[in-house]
Amino acid sequence: MGEEDYLQHAIPMISSHLKNTDTQASPVVFVPYAGVTMSHDEYTDKVKAALHGLNIKGIHEFADPQAAVSDASAIMVGGGNTFRLLHQLYRYDLIDRIKERVGQGMPYIGWSAGSNICGMSIRTTNDMPIIEPPSFDSLGFLPCQLNPHYTDYQPPNHNGESRDQRLAEFTTLNPTMPVLAIREGTALLKKGNELTLIGELAGFVFIGNQKNAISEGENLNKYLG
Repeated sequence: MGEEDYLQHAIPMISSHLKNTDTQASPVVFVPYAGVTMSHDEYTDKVKAALHGLNIKGIHEFADPQAAVSDASAIMVGGGNTFRLLHQLYRYDLIDRIKERVGQGMPYIGWSAGSNICGMSIRTTNDMPIIEPPSFDSLGFLPCQLNPHYTDYQPPNHNGESRDQRLAEFTTLNPTMPVLAIREGTALLKKGNELTLIGELAGFVFIGNQKNAISEGENLNKYLG
C-alpha cells in the first residue's frame, strides 16, 4: 500500500487470520506461481523477509505440490500474473486440493492474483493473458467476481478505458454476477458464512448497470449466495 515496505499493512490482517493456527508444527505453504519476472526462490524469500515471524515454505520446494497443500497449516498465494498463476494450479492439479483443504478449515491468504482466483473465475483480473490456462474457472470460494487494486483514478490525457468502464463491460455481458472491487490496503475476510470488508477504504460492488459503495466492516453475506 503506497510507499510502505512490502506487505506491511497486511501483517495485522494476516496475524489475525492465523491466530488459531499452529504454523510452527506445519509450514505455511506459499505459492509463488504468479511471479513471472522473478524466480520462485526469489519470490518466496521476499515473502519470508516481510513475514519473518511465520514458518513459510515455498510450494516449489516440495517434491509433491499436492502433498504440500495437504500437509500445510495454511496456504498463502502471492500476486503477479493471474493467468500464469491459474495455469500452474491446473498444471499441478491443485484446484480441487486447495478447495478441499480450505473447506476443511485451513486458512487461505491471497493478495492481488492470489485474491483474483478466490472468485468464480479470473475474468475480472487486471492482468494481461500472457499464457492460456485450461479454463478461466478458479477456486470459487465466493460465488461472485473480484477485482483487487481497484481505482477510479483517471490520469490526465489518458484516453483508454477506465477501470469502471472495463468492469461495466463485464457486468453488461453478465448482469446478474456481482463484482466486488477493493482498493489497496483493504481485504475481504471470509470466516464460515460471514463476509466482511476490512481496512480503512471503501470498496464497491458492480452489478448490472449499478455501482454501490461498501464500507469497512459492512456485512456482505448476501454475496455468498
